[in-house]
Amino acid sequence: MALIGNRENKKVQKWKENNVYNTETMLPISEIRGNTILMKDDGLRWIVKVTWLNIDLKNYDEQLQTIEQYKRFLNWLDFPIQILVRNNYLELSDYINYMEDNVKVVWNDTLKAQWEAYINFLSDINSQQWLIYVKEFYVIVPYYSMEDDAKNVRRSRWKKFADALSSKETPEKIVARYRWYQRNWKFLDTRVSVVIEALRGVGIYAERLDLVDIISLLFKEYNPDAHKDQAILV
Repeated sequence: MALIGNRENKKVQKWKENNVYNTETMLPISEIRGNTILMKDDGLRWIVKVTWLNIDLKNYDEQLQTIEQYKRFLNWLDFPIQILVRNNYLELSDYINYMEDNVKVVWNDTLKAQWEAYINFLSDINSQQWLIYVKEFYVIVPYYSMEDDAKNVRRSRWKKFADALSSKETPEKIVARYRWYQRNWKFLDTRVSVVIEALRGVGIYAERLDLVDIISLLFKEYNPDAHKDQAILV
């Protein structure tokens, strides 16, 4: 009976080793090289962060002009993009620490009391998480081979998730994906440059995310409840 049990245990262990599902296997991302994200479906991604534009501050004619420029930007694109809007919790700890350090040198008692009351007010807000948000805007630019571009981007989220689970990362796949990246990253670079220049024409400043910002964004996206206390990733 012991021999049978050991044999079955080895079978179970082997099955577990061949069917391990962790965070890495569930993500559709294979790796990040520089500021380029390599997807498991052989796609490439660059993320562009854009500033917000308060159209309410413009007069009526300027509003119409901005909307028309934005419409022309979207209609002019011959490749798909994804627009991501995030409501990010505003962390005030660094600002509060800065205020506490500087209030020590205030010699006027009245001003110092007002300053300390303001610090206490901010501390109360900061202790009650999820009260203050700032919006972050991103444009995600993809690249596949020309004939597969729109088809791959338009796949449903569940289809992409299922494909990520079923894909097996092998050394051969990783090497082939790297070679694909080396041959095609310049085409994605051209697309990103086009998007940045077109957005600037609308009056929106845009910049490419670097490696640290990409990792930080992905961590916050996949760990929404934990990113507040996460240190800067390097």
